[in-house]
Amino acid sequence: MRAAPIVVHPPSPTGGRRVTARGEILGLAYDDRDLIEFLRRAGLPDAGRVLDDPQWVEWRGGRAHAYEAA
Repeated sequence: MRAAPIVVHPPSPTGGRRVTARGEILGLAYDDRDLIEFLRRAGLPDAGRVLDDPQWVEWRGGRAHAYEAA
């Protein structure tokens, strides 16, 4: 099985989650809107549709869609 190209890393101690696509840092997301915007800028126009698809997005540490401080 191929690794998901998008990784949403564990929440940071101050809140927000680092987002990477194929190893490139896209930014620090504080909610799904931020995440969708980062992915849109990276060339994925329907990003909202893939957030819960493990073939596209791997949520590491914490719950998916949770951005509060660790």
